[in-house]
Amino acid sequence: MNFDKPLTRRESIKKLLQLGGSLGLAGAIGGSLQTLKVANAASENKKFIIEGIGQTEGYSVRALTRKVFERAGGAGRFVSKGDVVVIKPNISWARRPELAATTNPEVLAAVIELCQEGGAKKVRIADHTINDARRCFALSGAAAVAKNTGADLIHPRSSLMKKMSLKGNRLDTWPVFVPLVEADVLINLPVAKHHSLSRLTIGMKNWIGAVGGSRYSLHQDIHQSIVDLAHFFRPTVTLIDAVRIMTRNGPSGGSTSYVTEKNTLILSDDPVAGDARAAMLFNHQPQNLGFIRMAQEQGLGTFDFQKLAQQKVVL
Repeated sequence: MNFDKPLTRRESIKKLLQLGGSLGLAGAIGGSLQTLKVANAASENKKFIIEGIGQTEGYSVRALTRKVFERAGGAGRFVSKGDVVVIKPNISWARRPELAATTNPEVLAAVIELCQEGGAKKVRIADHTINDARRCFALSGAAAVAKNTGADLIHPRSSLMKKMSLKGNRLDTWPVFVPLVEADVLINLPVAKHHSLSRLTIGMKNWIGAVGGSRYSLHQDIHQSIVDLAHFFRPTVTLIDAVRIMTRNGPSGGSTSYVTEKNTLILSDDPVAGDARAAMLFNHQPQNLGFIRMAQEQGLGTFDFQKLAQQKVVL
């Protein structure tokens, strides 16, 4: 793939629409009645949200990740043979996994394996880190995951940033991390945590790590910046890692005393609904968070996740 010739936004959307036309078919073959209900909802253009909860002592995070995707109809619902899949985790900080500042490496590994089993030609991991990328990838476990699964770990560099028209209410032309818009399938894989400015960073805010430019500027009127980026980056699906959540001193944290175990994963094709459900793990009402409320007002999705096709998986 030639990173010097990025797809236009229209071409990226076209690819996702082509993929969307086949949703529901894979989930309709075999599986449980609950899985079929979600797949049928997809064929009726109804958005879904699936919550996975690890209740058994010593449960497997990888197994829970697989169960959540199975309930959605399997990886084949999202990934076709020959696809280039790009996964956008949150690995901006040079922190160990137990500090909950970065996406759980077990979740990341499971998603990569599912994509590979779904026929992906290539799976890439991409994030524009805040701390030194090599340290972030090493301490977060992302480097080890890439090595063990064979996924490409893309190091951010200026040559992979191209100015693109975001056409947002606040953000117009901005440097974009090219691999994310050249993907056939784009998976958002954030960790849920506290943030000192936006109160929370979950799925939609994770796209700040998908662009370059001044983060200081992005943090001015941060809620609108989040929504502008969420309008531009339309993932195929979002999986929110709430296995461990950081409840204060975010987004970088630095102590296990800031961390609470929720043992939860949230999978949705509605970015607003996913963030809304995750916000409740922090005892926040979704409509009281600026970026969630604005995202619904601007047509990105709904914070009333109960309107979606809902399922729960317990392991």
